Amino acid sequence: MELKQTPLYERHKALGARLVPFAGWEMPVQYAGVIEEVRAVRQQAGLFDVSHMGELHVSGPWALAWLNSMTTNDVARLAVGRAQCSLLLRADAGILDDILVYRIGDDDYMVVVNAGNTDKDAEWLLEHQLPGVTIEDSSSATALLALQGPAALEILQPLTPLALGELKRFGSAPCQVAGIECLAARTGYTGEDGFELFTQGDAAALWDALMTAGGGRLKPCGLGARDVCRLEAGNVLYGHEIGEGMNPIAAELMWVVKLEKGAFMGSDALQQLQAEGVPLQLVGIGMRSRAIPRQDYAIQQEGEPIGFVTSGTFSPTLGKPIGMGYVPPEDAREGTSLEVVVRDRPEPAVVVPMPFYRGPGR
Repeated sequence: MELKQTPLYERHKALGARLVPFAGWEMPVQYAGVIEEVRAVRQQAGLFDVSHMGELHVSGPWALAWLNSMTTNDVARLAVGRAQCSLLLRADAGILDDILVYRIGDDDYMVVVNAGNTDKDAEWLLEHQLPGVTIEDSSSATALLALQGPAALEILQPLTPLALGELKRFGSAPCQVAGIECLAARTGYTGEDGFELFTQGDAAALWDALMTAGGGRLKPCGLGARDVCRLEAGNVLYGHEIGEGMNPIAAELMWVVKLEKGAFMGSDALQQLQAEGVPLQLVGIGMRSRAIPRQDYAIQQEGEPIGFVTSGTFSPTLGKPIGMGYVPPEDAREGTSLEVVVRDRPEPAVVVPMPFYRGPGR
């Protein structure tokens, strides 16, 4: 299958990015190096091309009621210009995707989905579409740039008349950035303050304007640094911590589930799981050695397998290996001793709270 390219593909090539296949796209995994890029995000700012993400617009007089029946969070709580984390569930409470829902207007919403799930999510929503609801996939026409880090506001503000300081976390507003029409949102996946810029305009010109404004304070960053930052921030990743075989209770995602709003897709199964309990629970893993936990490594106690690692890395910010994984609920308590099997060798570890890192003001 031929890989898709974002509107910034030539910029990535010119900057010497290492390009790799990801969710059907040819994407930059790194430029100068993952560790250097993570440090840029934590100390000043990094610029990510996340145009591979999907954007599904839901509108119409029944958009609110229908979206509330299809997602786990309470869409009715969203004012215009606000966004919320949410989930799409199957009827059995398996996680189809983790999403962001933005309220753009009175009867106008944008659902941002993971790149590898865009077609699946669109088909799922269309399959359950009702009269009075319009669904439009604008993914191919939309570019998305993420400016993340403590210097993000200072870099972006001179390029837009929008008072960015007044935009609260999970707030969004239409604006011009360097003369280019955008939707600016104070959202991100890195654990830092920052902004995501959706545009159907000239994405390459937008990238250039941001890089020029950033000067020495801003570095281009690839998917490698994004993955390390999201793991440090305790953010789950589809295909790792979550998927159709996992549910929000096990994945510690009940904070984006509002059962009190009434019935929605998967709510009956979710309530049954609450009553019965789940066999595994997601935890943070702190290594007591320098060994790095990786996806699918076994977690054990006293030589007996009890779970598995979903993600792991060396954290440049913390200076040590960290990971996430699933263990039985009785072994999920903070401070519980574990072993992660790394290259056939049990390495000592412990259950630790998440997030591993929290940016200033988060």
